[in-house]
Amino acid sequence: MRYDQARWADDDAYEPLLVEKREAAVSPGDSEDAPLPDDLTRDSLSLPALAEPELARHYTRLSQETYGVTSGPFPLGSCTMKYNPPLLEDVAADPSAAVHPDRPVETIQGTLEVMATLQDWLGRIGGMDAVTLQPPAGAAGEYTGLLIAKAYHEDHGNDRDEVIIPDSAHGTNFASAAMAGFDVVELPSAEDGRVDMDALEAAVGDSTAALMLTNPNTLGLFERDIEAIAEIVHDAGGLLYYDGANLNALLGRARPGDMGFDVMHYNVHKTFATPHGGGGPGAGPVGVVSDLAPYLPEPHVRETADSDYELYEPERTVGKVHGFHGNWLVLLKAYAYIRRLGDAGLSDASAKAVLNANYLAEQIDLEIPYGPFHHEFVASAGDRDAIDVAKHMLDFGVHPPTTKWPELVSEALMTEPTEVESKETLDQLAAAFEAASAADAADLDDAPRRTTARRIDQVEAARNPRLSWHAFDGPE
Repeated sequence: MRYDQARWADDDAYEPLLVEKREAAVSPGDSEDAPLPDDLTRDSLSLPALAEPELARHYTRLSQETYGVTSGPFPLGSCTMKYNPPLLEDVAADPSAAVHPDRPVETIQGTLEVMATLQDWLGRIGGMDAVTLQPPAGAAGEYTGLLIAKAYHEDHGNDRDEVIIPDSAHGTNFASAAMAGFDVVELPSAEDGRVDMDALEAAVGDSTAALMLTNPNTLGLFERDIEAIAEIVHDAGGLLYYDGANLNALLGRARPGDMGFDVMHYNVHKTFATPHGGGGPGAGPVGVVSDLAPYLPEPHVRETADSDYELYEPERTVGKVHGFHGNWLVLLKAYAYIRRLGDAGLSDASAKAVLNANYLAEQIDLEIPYGPFHHEFVASAGDRDAIDVAKHMLDFGVHPPTTKWPELVSEALMTEPTEVESKETLDQLAAAFEAASAADAADLDDAPRRTTARRIDQVEAARNPRLSWHAFDGPE
């Protein structure tokens, strides 16, 4: 098995599309006068003068030099980087989807009907009584959900300023709780990787506002004591928050609301459509039980007695958390995805996600210390550096899994094959795990060797990202 990514002989001479070697200058004399302030105008505007084939070849070349979900398997754990049908992009690109957010409500009845229907579907999937589509990302959903919990407690005279979060939780949980004004109480996991019930009993109290929990958790483990956990939190007067990052494992089979969760967010960009890469776009709708519904953000959508749709402000709303109707096109793709699969399709996707994870785990010869797991698992690279193993997997044509996290597993390789991969692709993934983990030290140190870009400085890339071609020509 070998992978060779596209490389071009003129790499050193190749210039990005937007260099100013061929430009069409638009001078003030070529355009009509506009009544704009001087500080908002300029004397000239340089635009690239390119024919369509040049443009198409440029972006094709860039795609060949980039490993994406359309290049091969993408088993990034806890992120559900799965292939989604291009049909969804066509839906979002349809001219009828381009609704100006300032249009009068009576002219966007179809848009509001789609939003109300999606609210209803997400509520049914999660077992929640009401859903807002406003938050523009999963972390924004966490923040919104915690604002709702905070408003609920304040409204009921509850002086509660602590949120309990397991040590295996997503880092955004801790950040969202702190941003919402809560003190974070970190909960150590039990030896089996699940919630330590004794530690939870000791942690809850009169200050507990909520427990944030992912189920299955980041080890892929289902919290079997979830009903007892809910009872402990509720008896203490707290709320149970569900992080929807791993909802892929439950679709059509179990619902957070039935487990006792009071508030949750959905990562519709990961669970239903819109692969989550490059930081977006995303959408993080929030679902709540009926007691929390009055605190949802505004505007909210509902059907009127005349079968029309309207925007309204919930009675005790926490206010706006995003502009207009939320991240509309991501929501529209989620609507199309759910409508296309239906109840049976969603349930089937969940079953295949769990089946694929368990099949792949059986094919690789690495220690997996925690189980039984659901849609993802965490293997250990043993005495090898997990990053070295993951980088070498690129040389065999697969994207690396998540590495070094959760910290409960030494040299963690967190893997989520998703429901879309075939048995043949899973066998390819297993072979890549086998080859990379058995490689000698020299091969690991030098990996990846068959990709256009060699190993990058991840710290530098994270702290000083160059996100525009301008950055390559500017001062260091």
